Amino acid sequence: MPEILTSRQRAIIDIARVEGNVDVDALAARFDVSPQTIRRDLNILCDHEQLKRVHGGAVLGNTQVNLGYRARRHIATEAKRRIGALTASLIDDGSSLFINIGTTNEQVARYIGKKHALMVITNNVQVVTRLMGAAGVELIVAGGVVRHEDGGIVGGRATEFLSQFRVDYAIIGASAIDEDGTLLDYDYREVQVARAIIDHARSVILVSDSSKFERSAPIRIENISSVDHFVTDTKPPDPFINVCERHNVTVHIADRETEMPEAATAPGDRE
Repeated sequence: MPEILTSRQRAIIDIARVEGNVDVDALAARFDVSPQTIRRDLNILCDHEQLKRVHGGAVLGNTQVNLGYRARRHIATEAKRRIGALTASLIDDGSSLFINIGTTNEQVARYIGKKHALMVITNNVQVVTRLMGAAGVELIVAGGVVRHEDGGIVGGRATEFLSQFRVDYAIIGASAIDEDGTLLDYDYREVQVARAIIDHARSVILVSDSSKFERSAPIRIENISSVDHFVTDTKPPDPFINVCERHNVTVHIADRETEMPEAATAPGDRE
């Protein structure tokens, strides 16, 4: 981090690392300064490539750093909900499916809770929390050590457990997507689980908001050619669209016109 930054500017970076984004008005109130002062701070931080400006505030600028689960939850929340709702509409009652780790995958779980006679197999404790009160869903959870930061269950035991099944659908996410169709992640243990899920599903649905095209991650999961459906919030880059067309991947755009059904209520929800 550059040494010339002020203590307030360093504090703003710390907030962005926790929350995923920062808001001008909220920062102005927090530090008891004017919005203009905060905007100058953000401009300086963007000049140093610590943040990236968005409407009303900024997000972390380093696209190669994986954000914490809490921070990712605060990024593109509305877009992820639209993706979750549209993805749920692709799932038939009476189906079996995998759902793996990810904040967008958690949103899918919000909207499949009102389906009937589903079998959901997951290595995501957040998904379990979302669905354990859903009468029409049979929940099966992979065994192994639970990661405290995101509720993910990864590693060899989880991979072996999930490989026992052959399901109708797999709902997967990715930390980053290249325009050539490469799907990427930060954790090789998550990648092992994702590959097992892909290999043991009849239809694979990738769910990801458009910010993943701006990020980079070091470990290859698969190529988009291994996917049947891609659900996102805006039109992907043309080179990526071309790859999808060559491999018969159906692209679904969950834009602001997407119909939003009522989500199932999880135990302890305050929404």
